[in-house]
Amino acid sequence: MRTIAAILLLPAPILAADPQPVAKEHSEIRVVDAAAGRGAPLVELETGNALLFVTDNAGHVTFNEPALRDREVCFEGTYTNDSSGNAARTPRATTTRFSIRSNSIRSNLRPVRMAATPLLEFIRPSKDGMHFVRAASGKRFVVWGANYDHDDAGRLIEDYWDKEWATVVEDFGEIKALGANVVRVHLQLAKFMDTADRPNKANLARLGKLVRLTEESGLYLDLTGLGCYHKKDVPSWYDKLSEAERWNVQERFWQAVAGVCKASPAIFCYDLMNEPILPGEKKPETEWLAAAFGDKYFFQRISLNLDGRTRDGVAKAWIKKLTTAIRKIDDRHMITVGVIPWAHEFKGAKPDFNAPGVGDPLDFVSVHMYPKKGDVEGSLAALKVYAVGKPLVIEEIFPLSCSIEEAGEFIDGSRKHCDGWISFYWGKTIEENEKAGDIKGAIQAKWLRYFRAKTADILNDKR
Repeated sequence: MRTIAAILLLPAPILAADPQPVAKEHSEIRVVDAAAGRGAPLVELETGNALLFVTDNAGHVTFNEPALRDREVCFEGTYTNDSSGNAARTPRATTTRFSIRSNSIRSNLRPVRMAATPLLEFIRPSKDGMHFVRAASGKRFVVWGANYDHDDAGRLIEDYWDKEWATVVEDFGEIKALGANVVRVHLQLAKFMDTADRPNKANLARLGKLVRLTEESGLYLDLTGLGCYHKKDVPSWYDKLSEAERWNVQERFWQAVAGVCKASPAIFCYDLMNEPILPGEKKPETEWLAAAFGDKYFFQRISLNLDGRTRDGVAKAWIKKLTTAIRKIDDRHMITVGVIPWAHEFKGAKPDFNAPGVGDPLDFVSVHMYPKKGDVEGSLAALKVYAVGKPLVIEEIFPLSCSIEEAGEFIDGSRKHCDGWISFYWGKTIEENEKAGDIKGAIQAKWLRYFRAKTADILNDKR
């Protein structure tokens, strides 16, 4: 793993390449590869207003930009070296993104030394396939995260990340302050596919910006895709497609997303779809989206008609198609699918998408568990169905139908099976929820306090 350090040298005289040297005020940045102990060449540094600089062979950039003086400046950096952070796959080059933030650039400042945000390691399954590890160091990684699926008003991230980017930055900071190490973001298909074969370039660029923010924050992203949560946003052309055509669009969606994210160690995983469901065996379905939860459609069918196939066969084909598509672009990051744990509702239910022979291409199991009031033991028994010899993450958990104490008891009881838990953050801090003065705010504040207090115990797991 390489560490990048940046030294910002603020104005000093430089001689212009002119027969009659003229002293000019300039600023200089030197980017150092700490592992190699030398300047890093060909590092791209870009300012927020799209000024691009590239370091020379010694890792230096010098510039004279009056527009940057007397203001704080953030440079986004991209550096490619010859080592990989992935223990399982070792391509020749690794691209690292980082940021450095200057104090105001003005002539009375002395040289300032700054270090970039510590680099994240790629996360992979352990050699025995039962846990997660940091690829370079081999240290165990336990997920303790938050779903950032919508804000307090119910808006999805794509509804405001263009005009209210500061809100996203603030929320990620608040999630980090709670002790989380993973943020689950839900990407909507309609926001990333303008047509069946044309991705939305603007939102792909914003996704790249989100990835860089996550890197700077020292967090990881669980990118859940293909969402159709707001039915009004789903384009009519998508609903009219056949199953095969629909799967082809989903394939293009994931390849476009993977193309943006493939080089970043901040991607924890790609989650193919939130809570996909299969058609029944007796009669065809007519709607791709199932029952709404409030104003959100979280459940989505991947097929309307088995048409002589088995449910396992449909699930297997869909998983194979999408995982293969992603791995053509990105074979470094893990893939999962977040499922409804039907065993929590029906005794004898199978693990569906994660059954042997069906979910083999998936790197780990993700289930959405909301413990039942007065039946923590029953919820834990249902969870065991999904312990299939892979890392297991409870990708959604909240005291929705039980007390906070029971949810905590469930988390403690599930630790023998699980390698992570992802709760929720809806854009309000503990204090803001308490200030709301209602039952909803009180429950959320109490739960966030539990989450924050539990962090050390979860992340210091020595198993």
